[in-house]
Amino acid sequence: MKPITLKIEYDTPQFLQGLFANDRRNLSYLEVSLEVKTVTRDGWISFTGPEPATLLARKTFEDLESTQRNGLHISDRDFRLAVDIAKQSGDTPLNSLSTVRLVGSRNRKTVSPRTPNQLAYVKAIQENDVTFGLGPAGTGKTYLAMAVGLHLLKKRAIHRIILTRPAVEAGEALGFLPGDLKEKVAPYLRPLYDAIHDMLDPEEAQRYLDEEIIEIAPLAFMRGRTLSRSFVILDEAQNTTREQMFMTLTRLGEDSKIVITGDSSQIDLKPGVRSGLYEAEHALADIEDISFNRFSPADIVRHPIVEHIVNAYEKFRE
Repeated sequence: MKPITLKIEYDTPQFLQGLFANDRRNLSYLEVSLEVKTVTRDGWISFTGPEPATLLARKTFEDLESTQRNGLHISDRDFRLAVDIAKQSGDTPLNSLSTVRLVGSRNRKTVSPRTPNQLAYVKAIQENDVTFGLGPAGTGKTYLAMAVGLHLLKKRAIHRIILTRPAVEAGEALGFLPGDLKEKVAPYLRPLYDAIHDMLDPEEAQRYLDEEIIEIAPLAFMRGRTLSRSFVILDEAQNTTREQMFMTLTRLGEDSKIVITGDSSQIDLKPGVRSGLYEAEHALADIEDISFNRFSPADIVRHPIVEHIVNAYEKFRE
């Protein structure tokens, strides 16, 4: 097939450089992935190769341009994701991720999904009353759920957010620690506090916590309650027992939602104790209004090395 050349011009060299995250190594990734040759200077870029490949390269840069014009800063990961989506002829371009913006305050960036699976997860939370987010660490399961909850709170669609997670050591080991039960399990709830302070201004976050508009509590505090007009996040659900999972799911009251996040490969329960998340995955799989969303290492949005660590462990354990 005879090669062709396509050329795209931009307003400024700086705008173009932003599209490939100011790193020419990303252009090398595009060249290898799509089998094209790139040339760029003075605010223009050209692609040379077989026609299907050059068209995919142009499609990739059109997607990146739309994303950047929507206000999203293109990272190395974003660029490579856009290339991968184009190569796979995916129907969820990078630009569509940037159109979903959650939370946001004067001093905090808005939160947007960064992968197609994350976008599907956000939509599932918005459309279902019970949503499961399942997969490895760093895929944004809890963080995005928190962002959707704050978004609904600011829209007054709910009255409060309740964050809870099991304290695996909630037995004799905690008995030796000072303070009441809530103080004993505080270390287990720290990641939830971190997410709140990452998304909200300090004064607003503290007001929500003081007024219990946002409540962070150990799972033991859920028993006997009916949670109405609430957005509930059960984090680290793989460490719930069967009884705890059933108890939590049946707390749901009128106009409420619950998001359950976990990773079945990281169960810390004692040997012989069956995970409540494992049972829920199988018992509830056929209920129409319950959404199960599964993430892969490709969805990890922490430091890039985390994806490699997860992949290496999965390969070793297999």
